[in-house]
Amino acid sequence: MSLTVDHLSYAYGAKQALKDVSFSLPEGTFAALLGPNGAGKSTLFSLLTRLFTAPDGRIGIAGHDLSRAPRAALARMGVVFQQPTLDLDLSVRQNLGYFAALHGIAGREAQSRIDAALDRLAMRERAREKARDLNGGHRRRTEIARALLHRPDVLLLDEPTVGLDAASRTAITVHVHDLARDTGLTVLWATHLTDEVMPDDRLLLLHRGEIRADGIAADLHGARPLRDWFLDLTGAEA
Repeated sequence: MSLTVDHLSYAYGAKQALKDVSFSLPEGTFAALLGPNGAGKSTLFSLLTRLFTAPDGRIGIAGHDLSRAPRAALARMGVVFQQPTLDLDLSVRQNLGYFAALHGIAGREAQSRIDAALDRLAMRERAREKARDLNGGHRRRTEIARALLHRPDVLLLDEPTVGLDAASRTAITVHVHDLARDTGLTVLWATHLTDEVMPDDRLLLLHRGEIRADGIAADLHGARPLRDWFLDLTGAEA
């Protein structure tokens, strides 16, 4: 399995943020982590990226135990956080080049990987533009391209379309689905928006810190619209 979470729990003092969360994602899976605001999605991502460490449970990334071999595990992961992290005064290519250097990728190899990532996200023609001159959708594409430079096995995206218009949201969602299908990348996509979930996606419904449903999206909601199913289970707006 590319990503395995076993019996993971986490609390902020007396507040239980995650309760015995378990799931496994094989190679090439696009999994939507769907839950209302406050469900525990960001806490889970903080644990997966080792911003937090959990006293209970286990996380495995591409065969590496995150607690026992954190450097090896994190090296197999790419991350796009909810908050933008580009240097706005650098060009698209410079942002990617700086990230490549941090991973020890230099010279022709770095440029080859940067070009490939930009092509994959349809960003090559904007490579010389400064990040501050890009719209929100193209900044997100740049961040996804950057996250792919070290060729991770697992890509985590925490609410990656927040603040984007409908067209940009759709384009980025389609791009990342294509990545999982075409490259074998395992994707965990956190969202509270049901229109970002496709019928064939693996769907993990997280509510009040617990996995309330896990399966193929179309199988879980059946003939009912996903939005209605989600609303009934969580009481949230979708």
